[in-house]
Amino acid sequence: MIAILKYNAGNVTSVENAVQNLGYSTVVTDDIEMLKSADKVIFPGVGEASSAMKYLKEKGLDKVIRELTQPVLGICLGMQLMCESSEEGDTKGLGIFDAKVLQFPPTALVPQMGWNNFTSLKGKLFDGIALENDCYFVHSFYAKICPETIAVSDYILPFSAALQKNNFYATQFHPEKSAKIGLQILNNFLKS
Repeated sequence: MIAILKYNAGNVTSVENAVQNLGYSTVVTDDIEMLKSADKVIFPGVGEASSAMKYLKEKGLDKVIRELTQPVLGICLGMQLMCESSEEGDTKGLGIFDAKVLQFPPTALVPQMGWNNFTSLKGKLFDGIALENDCYFVHSFYAKICPETIAVSDYILPFSAALQKNNFYATQFHPEKSAKIGLQILNNFLKS
């Protein structure tokens, strides 16, 4: 069973549909025991960092997420909350990844909203994916490049498009909205 974290943020329905289209059963939950017993956990994204983190703390989910031992995938805001901190709402993150989340310099190009490819890729999350493959991004904040960076994209400046540390994976882009390439990345995670 694949647990999709409910935390009053995130595009849960898109993630749920994508995972089910790959043939997996899902449950959307903030129940601690269900999260602990799931085969995999997906921490979806879309929302504002400080209010999302407040909900996680109120439910005790901040501690639970850090302690999960099965594969966990953070998407967009999910990824950003797994970092040390975010400039959005001056938010302290979960500290899973040794990265800070910063706001893009203010220009007419922010937020990044659309398709972008990669300047580097590594790791099993990207098996069968090429640098020229595009994924869908929607964000005004980005994680700095750090030792856990497994994919880099460039938009105004280079940033972490994906991170991985032990059983924790994360993507700044939305695999559930990235057509065939995104489904392949999700499937690579679900098979891990």
